[in-house]
Amino acid sequence: TYLVGERITQADISVFCTLLSLYQHVLEPAFRQPYGNVNRWFFTLMHQPQFKAVVGEVVLCEKMAQFDAKKFGELQKKGKDVKEKGGKIKEEKPPKAKEEKKKEKPKKEEEEVELPDETELALAQEPKSKDPFEKFPKGTFIMDEFKRVYSNETEKVSIEYFWNKFDKENFSIWYCEYLFPQELTLVFMSCNLISGMFQRLDKMRKNAFASMCLFGEDNNSTISGIWIWRGHE
Repeated sequence: TYLVGERITQADISVFCTLLSLYQHVLEPAFRQPYGNVNRWFFTLMHQPQFKAVVGEVVLCEKMAQFDAKKFGELQKKGKDVKEKGGKIKEEKPPKAKEEKKKEKPKKEEEEVELPDETELALAQEPKSKDPFEKFPKGTFIMDEFKRVYSNETEKVSIEYFWNKFDKENFSIWYCEYLFPQELTLVFMSCNLISGMFQRLDKMRKNAFASMCLFGEDNNSTISGIWIWRGHE
């Protein structure tokens, strides 16, 4: 959806500001029609409340701005006349520097120590969340090494490596299927759904591996995949 990842970043803000004048004065409907993905991205940002608060309502260009040679010539002539009438600019002597009276620096007020309120005390007393994989044996299958092979080698090499190293006593393989395929609409939105899930499950990175795929087309698709993680629960 956005230039970097699934959230608005500085990259989106910078490119949006660069293209803003083009969309307002140059890119008429016929010109911007072939660039559907760029238009969708620009319109998405344009309607964000945070963007509206800064740039206001963006009025899109209906007709490309034309270069007016006559008007340009008039502006150039006016600028030249003003320069000629102005004459020489007298050099002003810099004023003599006056001795500034030394001001006494105000004493720093002693900072008051803020005591934590009831909410902060309650949060501090809450037990820290434990890693759910701590109770399972580590086993002999090293997830990081498998991911490195999977990313850098061919499918044949990575699959062979997996079955040679897989520790079935301490790891398990699961089939995952999205339970609400009737809710899936556009393909890019479904892909964003998968990416969002992986972001929220980032804590499983060290102890799990997954390959999720979208099958089908717009308004007729399913999501399924394979998961591998430490333990059998």
